[in-house]
Amino acid sequence: MTSAPTRATAVAVPLSDRTLRDLPPEVSVPTYDRSALRPGIVHIGVGGFHRAHQAVYLDELARRGSTEWGVVGVGLHSREIGEVLAGQDRLWTVVERAADGDRATVVGAMTRYLYGPDDPEAVLTALTDERTRVVTLTITSTGYRVDAHSGEFDAEDPHVASDLEDPGHPETVFGYLVEALHRRRQAGTAPFTVLSCDNMQSNGAAARTAVVSFARLRDEDLAGWIEEHVTFPSSMVDRITPTTTPEDRDAVVAQTGVDDRWPVVTEPFRQWVVEDSFCNGRPPLEEVGVRFVDDVSPYETVKTRLLNAGHSAIAYLGYLAGLRTTADVMTDPVFRTFLTRLMAEEIAPSLPEVPGVDLADYQATLLDRLANPRMADQLSRLSRRGSSKIPSYLLPSVRAAVEAGRPHRLLCLAVAGWLRFLRGHDYAGEEVPIQGPRPDLVPLAQEAGGDAGPLLSERSVFDHIGRDPRFADCVQGALSALDRQGPREVIELFLADGRDR
Repeated sequence: MTSAPTRATAVAVPLSDRTLRDLPPEVSVPTYDRSALRPGIVHIGVGGFHRAHQAVYLDELARRGSTEWGVVGVGLHSREIGEVLAGQDRLWTVVERAADGDRATVVGAMTRYLYGPDDPEAVLTALTDERTRVVTLTITSTGYRVDAHSGEFDAEDPHVASDLEDPGHPETVFGYLVEALHRRRQAGTAPFTVLSCDNMQSNGAAARTAVVSFARLRDEDLAGWIEEHVTFPSSMVDRITPTTTPEDRDAVVAQTGVDDRWPVVTEPFRQWVVEDSFCNGRPPLEEVGVRFVDDVSPYETVKTRLLNAGHSAIAYLGYLAGLRTTADVMTDPVFRTFLTRLMAEEIAPSLPEVPGVDLADYQATLLDRLANPRMADQLSRLSRRGSSKIPSYLLPSVRAAVEAGRPHRLLCLAVAGWLRFLRGHDYAGEEVPIQGPRPDLVPLAQEAGGDAGPLLSERSVFDHIGRDPRFADCVQGALSALDRQGPREVIELFLADGRDR
């Protein structure tokens, strides 16, 4: 969790229940009685994305008269967001930034916020409340402790061991969920649905693996009950939501007159596709644009392989080229052509047909979204957790292209960009921002230098494809080219070579 933006702002109306009526008329505020909201959902991991995505849908549902689906927010790692929200009655401003102007909405769907380390029993009480019928998660792909290749839960984690030893004082998401499900079972209360809303394919399966595996370590009988009675639907979520900056907060004050200590800025586009598999009822979110389907996988495949893979493709090469935002990348004709052709020529051919989705339109919309100058996402943010993003988003397209004998040189260049980035410095010797769960890869990359082999041999990232010469030789060629010339020049060479083939 990042820190709240703190730059001093102009005098404005402080955000609270009491001051909602004083906000400018162009700011949309809750039209419902917030005190009438019942806590139907517990959300764990209240970051910017949840506040710009799931909470917005639930706020809109409340505005349509539904009172059963208020949100209890839970944090396990950052006290600060809870303190900020408490100071403004759990309200926040969501600003949609379009090329032609902004639209500000105050979201009021959250009824409480709880910080687990301060009061784990309060969190467990919320989870065992019979009114709680759905638990939603945004804990990042690494938060599930499920290996991307083996599909196995990391039972050796010391926090997992602590939760098994002291179930009443959990430290992990799964410690909380399993203890709460145990208590609900003991009390004869119906279980809740666990709905992952993280940007990862098969997120429901990952949640199921983590919860059931943890439960099995604790009590085989409880694990069997969870497998039989609890559902873990997958979902596909999409809305570009950069980290809020002090400049964003200043802009919210200037444009709306709202003094919000931690607003969220986001794009107008949003999408939420959910597998319709709930064990204890669900909110009627189809009324506000959510699509419920039998199988989410085709939708998430399209999204992760185009948007998420596209982010990774431009983040490392763009940063090394001296660019800092998605808007910088998309206004550079070389980089825009690179991303356009990467998607159209090397990723799209392996994508499934999806009901209601035109792939050409989807790609065009994606390019427009990334080019939105008022929603310039930081490449430093997009570069985080590369060791989990590369195997999740880029490598599936690599495998499909290699196996089908289709072009994959631009994909290899994107991977080589990450390997070069891992050395920790750009072409001027300046440090680059590396954040992720595998800090050990940095010294490995530095020692390997221009040799891609040691990193490609990391099975936890590349699995078997790292030793496939059709891929490994291509990545080595791209990395060697990046050592001779800058990213822009190498991209131009690769694009020209592709046209000649």
